[in-house]
Amino acid sequence: MKKILLINGGKAFGHSKGNLNIAMQEVAKETLGNLGFSVQESFIDKGYDVQDELQKLLDSDVWIWQFPGWWMGEPWIVKKYIDEVFLGGHPKLYESDGRSSSDKSKKYGSGGLSQGKKYMFSTTWNAPLEAFVEKGQFFEAQGIDGLLFHLHKAHEFLGMQSLPTFMCNDVHKNPTFDEYVANYKKHLHNIFG
Repeated sequence: MKKILLINGGKAFGHSKGNLNIAMQEVAKETLGNLGFSVQESFIDKGYDVQDELQKLLDSDVWIWQFPGWWMGEPWIVKKYIDEVFLGGHPKLYESDGRSSSDKSKKYGSGGLSQGKKYMFSTTWNAPLEAFVEKGQFFEAQGIDGLLFHLHKAHEFLGMQSLPTFMCNDVHKNPTFDEYVANYKKHLHNIFG
């Protein structure tokens, strides 16, 4: 049985209470549990112990990150978690940056020890889908994965492989909660079913 860790990076701040991200993580927990996966959860905003989180990461085959898009990226607590837990994971998640003075063929970013593990991002954005995918729109047709490039590279540095990203759009101006849930269940079934 595969083990999946759900990492909620939602943050109660200002007008946001993180409820949509909590709900989407609950959809993942229920859907993946029904598919026979063992599921653990972390809620960054509730606090965490670095060594406990590291053990969860090491014990899991797949990490699914759930977070809102804030100011064109993840909330600061997600970056803080990555900085603290990934750094605390040396030398269990990665050995080095991969380079070697004795072997010039080894390149930067090849020292990860997490081969075989996978990760996925599930994000919520007020921006509509067209802002990500259409030329002339705000994100210049870079797509969500272009915007999350730095997070993809952080996981690749560990030796991990990505799974397709999921995104809810227009969550404040035109929310369609039932559609988000149905689409996320379908996304998870397509990947894990």
